[in-house]
Parts: sequence; C-alpha cells; structure tokens
Amino acid sequence: MSDEEKPDSDESRSEFTPPVGVPLPPAPESDSSTTSEFAAPTGVELPAGPEAEGSAFTAPASSAAYGAGHGGAGNAFTPPDGIPVIRLTKGVVPWQDRMRELVRMPVTERPVPELPADKPEAGPPVPRVLDLTLRIGELLLAGGEGAEDVEAAMFGVAHAYGLARVEPTVTFTLLGISYQPSLVEPPLSASRTVRRRGTDYTRLAAVFQLVDDITAHEATLEDSYGRLATIRRNRHPYSGWVLTGAAGLLAGSASILVGGGPLIFFAAALAAMLGDRLAWLCAGRGLPEFYQFAAAAMPAAAMGIVVNLYADHLPGATDLQASAVITGGLFTLLPGRALVAGVQDGLTGFYITASARLLEVMYLVVGIVFGVTIVLYAGVRLGADLNPEQALRAYDHPWVQLLSAMSLTLAFAVLLQCERSVLLLATLNGGVAWTVYGVLHQQLGANPVAATAAAAGLVGLFGQLMARYRYASVLPYVTAAIGPLLPGSATYFGLLAFTQNHTAEGFASLTKAAALALAVAIGVNLGGEIARMFLKTPGSADPARRRAAKRTRGF
Repeated sequence: MSDEEKPDSDESRSEFTPPVGVPLPPAPESDSSTTSEFAAPTGVELPAGPEAEGSAFTAPASSAAYGAGHGGAGNAFTPPDGIPVIRLTKGVVPWQDRMRELVRMPVTERPVPELPADKPEAGPPVPRVLDLTLRIGELLLAGGEGAEDVEAAMFGVAHAYGLARVEPTVTFTLLGISYQPSLVEPPLSASRTVRRRGTDYTRLAAVFQLVDDITAHEATLEDSYGRLATIRRNRHPYSGWVLTGAAGLLAGSASILVGGGPLIFFAAALAAMLGDRLAWLCAGRGLPEFYQFAAAAMPAAAMGIVVNLYADHLPGATDLQASAVITGGLFTLLPGRALVAGVQDGLTGFYITASARLLEVMYLVVGIVFGVTIVLYAGVRLGADLNPEQALRAYDHPWVQLLSAMSLTLAFAVLLQCERSVLLLATLNGGVAWTVYGVLHQQLGANPVAATAAAAGLVGLFGQLMARYRYASVLPYVTAAIGPLLPGSATYFGLLAFTQNHTAEGFASLTKAAALALAVAIGVNLGGEIARMFLKTPGSADPARRRAAKRTRGF
C-alpha cells in the first residue's frame, strides 16, 4: 500500500474501537473525570430510595458523617428473613437485654443507633467515647460482673454515642474495644487493664444507673465523665469495723445451720472477726490474697480446737460442737461470688475468662485448705478428738434455722457492700432459698445436690425479677442469697478426713463440695436465663428468634 492510500493518524483505528455499526459510548464530561470503583456500570440502573438503604455501589460517606450521622449502618446486604425489630428506647426492656441481643448479632444486622434530634452532625470525639467505654467496663469487671454483661454495657455506651461499628472484647484482666469508622478506613483500637478488683455492689449499682442513663440519651459525654469520677471517689457505704461485725454474724449464723448452739454462735463469731482483722493486716502488708485467705481461716480452726479441748471443763457445756465453729468460719471465706461469675462466663461462652475465674477460686480454696489443715494437724497432735459427723447434725427447730439463714444472707450482703435498699430484698431471697432446700432435703429426703440446684434456681429467678424491676444488676440480689447454700460442712469434712489419713473419704467429701458449688452456680444462672427467656418484653425481638450466647456448633 502506498503512502497516499494509508489513513491519516487521527483516523487510525484503536484496538479498543468498536466495529463498524456499533455506536460509541458517550464521552466523559471532562478529561479529568475518573470512574469510581463504587460507580454503577453503564446501563445498570440503581434502585430509587434513600441512601440509608445502602447499595453496594454507593460510595461511603466521610468518617464523621458515616460514623456519627449514620452510625455505620449502611449495610450492603440484608438477611433473607429480615433484620429483627429492636426498640432501644428506655422503659421497654432493661438495657442489659437490649444490648446483649445486639452484641450477639452480626455487625451487618445491627440496627442504626437511635440518636437525639439535636445531636450535632460530627458527633462526639471518638477517642473520648472509647475511653469512657473502657473505664465503665473496667469498673463493672472489677466489681465481679459477668463478661457478657460487661460487653453489653460497653457496646451500649458506644452505641448510644453514635458508634455503631464497635466490637468490645472482655477477658479476665484485659478490656479492649475496636471501632471502624467506615468500610474503607482502618479501625481504631484501645485497651485497658484491670489492675485491682474489689467487691462494692453500691458502686456497681451506680455504674449500672449511669449506663442506663447513657443508653437512654439522658447523659452527655461530659456529664458521664463527671458522674464516673464521682462514682470512683465515693467511699464504701460500710466501715471496716462494720464489715468485721458482719463477718462475725455470718459465721455465727452458719454455725447454727449445722447444729450449733448459743455458745458455738459466739465462738464462731469471735473466730471470724479475728480472722477478718488478720486478713486486713495481711492486706495492708501487701500479701497476695492466697495468704490472706490462709490467715483468715486459721482463727476459726484454732477456736474449734480450743472448744474441743476445753469443752469438758466448761459448766453446762457438755454438748458443744467444735466442728460447727470451724464450719461457720469456712462459710465466711468460701468465694461464692467468684464461683458464680466463673460458671456464668463458661455457660455464656467466655471460656478464657471463665477458666481464669475458676482458677482464682481454686487458689482461694487452696489457701483456705492450707490455713485450716495446718491448725487441724496441730490440734490432732495436741489430742483434740474432732468428729466430722457432728458438723452434719441438723438443728431441731426449723424456724431458728430459717432466721439464721436470713441473718447469714444479711451479713453476706453487708460484706458485699450492697445498697441499704437492697438488704431487705436480698435477705428475703436468702430465706426463700433455705426454705426450698430445707423442704426438699430435710423433709422430703431429696438428694442434697438436686435440692441445692432447685433452691439456687429460685434464687436466680427471683433475683432476675428484682433486678429487672429496678433496672439494676442482678448480683446484689443473688450473690448474698446463695450464702446459706454454700458447701461449708462438706469442705470441712473433706479437710478433716485428710488430716486423719482417710484419703478416700476426704476425696469423696471434697467432690461432694465441688458438686454442691457447681449446683449453686448453674442453678443461679439457669434461673436468670428462664426469667429472660419467658418474660414478655414488648419491643424486643421475637422470643423464638432469641440468639444463643455463643454458638459454637451452629445450633
């Protein structure tokens, strides 16, 4: 082909030019315009509707508008059966139930945060919201709250301030939270370590009230920080000497439950108060809790040895039970709070936290065993004749035992630093627990483990009802009420059998004690789950669609 027959350069055909007869696509408005990866392909029409429905081809907004204005809820996919309707307003259901249900949802199915109409477009600063969330979770976890409720509280605080794409994480001593502003931005993460744990249910109730106000949009970020600082500064409602007197009342009441009389009551109370002061001294010296519990267990065992050795020399004291003194002291020290929290975390799927809590329980129990065994060995060498069967003799007056169980619960509630308005309800709940156990085991002859589980189940049920009525934590109503059900006598029986070289009997008794402890914890958790499962909660999701705590096998 000659040069004259060749086409001009601007008429030359590119390999991207369509064949003859195929129209060219429309040219862009300007050469500088580019095609976004979120733009719809040519010829595809997007469905009409608000941007909140979220198309897969719609570009996400900026981080401020996406996180605060929309809550990050522009989901590209909708579940086949639809997103369940969950009303997040106050007065419908407790915030624990609302936020627990949201935490169990996948992030793509969570509803948009319900923000007030006067909320600014940009929303609060994300780092401050994450910091407040971690501080609230720290107080709850340090107070003994279950890991799932701590996660629900953290999610509720962040969700209330407009952070929808948040994922809280709770372990035994570490709290973490991650927030992703949008799908195209990196997540922001923060963590906080729980250094010290203490029992103060009054402070726990104040934190629950703060979370309730935050989730109802009744507290601004600055108000929440101020109230949280006030909660941290508040003193305990009861002084140290009041707690020491409560420990004595608890031990004396427990000695009555296992057949002790008035003299045994005062001996057990005196030993428990000495042990409490000794534990305070060890704590002031910075000794770990293991040695504190070992030291607190020694006076009760020593008082039992003294009563056994010198009972014959006391006028009118021919039937004193030294074993009841030691058993009463063990009731004061058994870590029922940590046991219930550990089993609850295991049942709800937080296995790492549950393992750590149960390991803590084991260390504390070993400390008690260490302190009691040393004194019992010394007493046996001195000629003390300790009969373990004495601790199992029941008192002949059920009404006296009922009053003792209620006074034990009252003392336990004071030791847990419960609010004064909670003391009466917790005491009545403990009386119900002992009545059910006494009727099933002592009157009908039921197995003690089954009777304990049934009584603990009612404690959990009534405690959950009280907590839901007052929009508060269930722990103050439950933890103290299980005090009469703790396996103090079985634990002492096993320790004494080991000191007398009866290994088989000792293992059998300690196994029974462990079974009773697990029955208490599982019964309390089951009662609470029954209350949440069958009570009608208007505005929440259908009970038939209620999600499991942590699905591990796809059920």
